[in-house]
Amino acid sequence: MSLLTTPLDALHRDLGAKMVPFAGYEMPVQYPTGIIKEHLHTRSAAGLFDVSHMGQVVLQGAGAAAMLEGLVPVDVEDLDVGRQRYALFTNELGGVMDDLIITRRGEDHFFLVVNAACKAQDIEHLRSHLAGQSLQVLEQQALLALQGPQARDVMAELCPAAAQLVFMQGCPASIGGVDVYITCSGYTGEDGFEISVPNDDAAALARRILEYEQVAPIGLGARDSLRLEAGLCLYGHELNADIDPVQAGLLWSISQARREDGARPGGFPGAAVIFDRIRNRPALRRVGLLVEGKRPVREGQTVRDSQGNTVGEICSAGYGASVGGPIAMAYVQREVAEPGTELSVDVRGKLLAVNVTKMPFIPQRYYRG
Repeated sequence: MSLLTTPLDALHRDLGAKMVPFAGYEMPVQYPTGIIKEHLHTRSAAGLFDVSHMGQVVLQGAGAAAMLEGLVPVDVEDLDVGRQRYALFTNELGGVMDDLIITRRGEDHFFLVVNAACKAQDIEHLRSHLAGQSLQVLEQQALLALQGPQARDVMAELCPAAAQLVFMQGCPASIGGVDVYITCSGYTGEDGFEISVPNDDAAALARRILEYEQVAPIGLGARDSLRLEAGLCLYGHELNADIDPVQAGLLWSISQARREDGARPGGFPGAAVIFDRIRNRPALRRVGLLVEGKRPVREGQTVRDSQGNTVGEICSAGYGASVGGPIAMAYVQREVAEPGTELSVDVRGKLLAVNVTKMPFIPQRYYRG
């Protein structure tokens, strides 16, 4: 099957990007400066990411909020216009089908961003539950992410109105006469923005943003190491159809109104299972691991306790350029999940010492006003 490309494909190649297959697309994994420098540049200045492979969906019509609440455990009914929330599509066993961002653009008007690898499944899932609403897949829209402590300075010149946004807020805007939708959100733990822009205007906007001296192009490699340091889940690693939100450490994503004692309890797939997990706590828990030394650990490797017993498995790992060493996330048994617990990881028969640590690995710096 041939790979798809984003509207920025020619720009990536002009910039010398190394292109790799990802979720059915050819995407830039890094540029000539390399992943570590891209990572550190985003932490110190601003990075521009092409995330056009993500799915963008508009849901409109009477009852749209109630329909969404039938699929996710988040409070959609009380979401204000111009605000967004992190959400999970759950299944009947309490597992996670995908994670997504829901933005309310109007009374019965919602904008959803879903993961690239899951978007066909997610769109079908939404369509199968429509009850008089319309669903539009924004295939003619690209998505750019501007992230980092200097992203707001750039946005103040690019689009002053959007520079006033706070974390998890969005607004329609215009940049150079092009209509866009901008949210204050991202996947790096830094302040920043995501810009939904028509495909035909995406490359010109990206080039304009890259003219700012603070901004550098950033690939998928640094995007992954940045989100790992920020303690953020990646679907297919920390989340899947067999992992529930409680063991994933995402209890905060189940709104109080939707919990067992809330104003609108349950009503989403797997609610009974998830409520049981909240009451009784699952056996496994997602934790952060600091690796002693410089040798990295890898996804799928076994985590052992001080007696050598298997107590878990690595779900994501990499070099934390801001931390200054290898880090990982793992699912481990609850009794060994407290910060400070000394464990080890089996790396081809050799045990590497690791320590359970609080997440995020570095402080998140979202702008909340």
